[in-house]
Amino acid sequence: MASLWAAASANFYNLADITWGDGRGKIVDSGRGLSLSLDKFSGSGFQSKNEYLFGRFDMQLKLVPGNSAGTVTTFFLSSQGAGHDEIDFEFLGNVSGQPYTVHTNVYSQGKGDKEQQFHLWFDPTTAFHTYSIIWNAQKIIFLVDNSPIRVFNNHESIGIPFPKSQPMKVYCSLWNADEWATQGGRVKTDWTHAPFTAYYRNFKIDGCAVSSGTSSCKSSDSANNNAGLPNWQNHELDAKGRNRLRWVQSRHMIYNYCADSKRFPQGFSQECRHSRFL
Repeated sequence: MASLWAAASANFYNLADITWGDGRGKIVDSGRGLSLSLDKFSGSGFQSKNEYLFGRFDMQLKLVPGNSAGTVTTFFLSSQGAGHDEIDFEFLGNVSGQPYTVHTNVYSQGKGDKEQQFHLWFDPTTAFHTYSIIWNAQKIIFLVDNSPIRVFNNHESIGIPFPKSQPMKVYCSLWNADEWATQGGRVKTDWTHAPFTAYYRNFKIDGCAVSSGTSSCKSSDSANNNAGLPNWQNHELDAKGRNRLRWVQSRHMIYNYCADSKRFPQGFSQECRHSRFL
């Protein structure tokens, strides 16, 4: 039986194109790794060769060590054009000894403003850790080392747009945003530490590749009726996953748009009242 989905892993030569940085992005280790660098003149970035409509996307990262203030390392999905969709992991650097901020956001039809931020329970600069996005028609799950940190559910039934019709590519970059990235822009980049370098490896995609408007998967409705589908198609958190999500959100969340009354004095978005965990 032909596969309903496209699965690919590990080799950056096969999966990705370095798209900017004038040599600051480098595929290394026979395609098993990729490094991105940032100096005072430019950052760098790459994107997946294919675009996808739903899937599981895994990347191992080792972030910029030491004084990384002002730097932003990213791993995200995005469509193009007006009214784009986007699912974001952004890692905001800090001064030495202070934790990275993991910034997450979801855009649908060009509208975001759904940020949650976390501090990690480990040092993300000393070893590789796995960051994952599960995206299907029902929900988006953000995971760190396979622990869920955020779930964003489809609430189209109450008028909240959800990204489910625009294919997206995977994008990764390292760039300077010291006007806002570290402590609200109060701490600027110290260029005496440049070049800053982040490392990527074990890029894995198990998803529905889209080419010329045709998906490698059947429709989600028919696909979910078939046995043997990849877990991301109908992934639900088990009791252990729900407990882990509660632990992360209670211990390590530092910002939640659903609790920011100063930013949203007119009231929170409707989905904030319909999901305990977003």
